[in-house]
Amino acid sequence: MAKKEIDHTEENFANIEEAIGKTEQFVEKNKNILSYSVIGLFAIVLLIMGYNKYIRIPNEEEAYNTIWHAEQAFDMDSVNIALNGDGVNPGFLDIIDQYGSTKSGNLARYYAGICYFKMAQKGGANADDNFKKAIKYLDDFESDDLNIKPMSIGVMGDCQMELGNKEEAASLYNKAAELADNEFISPMMLKKAGMTYSLIGKHDIALNEFKEIKTKYYRSAQGNDVKKYIAREEAYLGK
Repeated sequence: MAKKEIDHTEENFANIEEAIGKTEQFVEKNKNILSYSVIGLFAIVLLIMGYNKYIRIPNEEEAYNTIWHAEQAFDMDSVNIALNGDGVNPGFLDIIDQYGSTKSGNLARYYAGICYFKMAQKGGANADDNFKKAIKYLDDFESDDLNIKPMSIGVMGDCQMELGNKEEAASLYNKAAELADNEFISPMMLKKAGMTYSLIGKHDIALNEFKEIKTKYYRSAQGNDVKKYIAREEAYLGK
């Protein structure tokens, strides 16, 4: 028994030595290729480090120090200046062009979308174009924030409603409600979705929207009066 174990161990060592030998042969045969691969990988690492140090981080800082002028104009409801700048300080559109890959550039997309939405709400010949621009910039805005992102989607829904795309609007309201999943934004968006579906005659879907408010968000402001909407949809459906 012991002899078998010794023979088995020796066989394992032989296999390991053979594998090591093959590896050494491969390295020797392909040492030039391997060297170039290591050099190439090292060059990529250096490029990434250089990009972060000399381009990305300075751009982030510069964008952060630039956007506040446009934010200030936005807070004062000077929408046109916030969007296009004042001739000295850039607006959100310039910031998107110059610093679009930065965090501030991304935030500028959100602001730009809201600016176009506000401009569109005032009416005029360009209203539809401004609603479409609002959708574009809000759709390009990226965020993991479960308050800001759902609200931006909700505004996109409002834009689609104004453009007459009610089905798309309702879909966006539902998307915002699901993403937020809180008692402030979700019931508000579900109510908008329910009223929109009711408007286009899809009363069964509208009823489900309102029932979700009743069961899941009954403590919300929308939950306080949702019963009348449920009763209305049930009446439409003959229930």
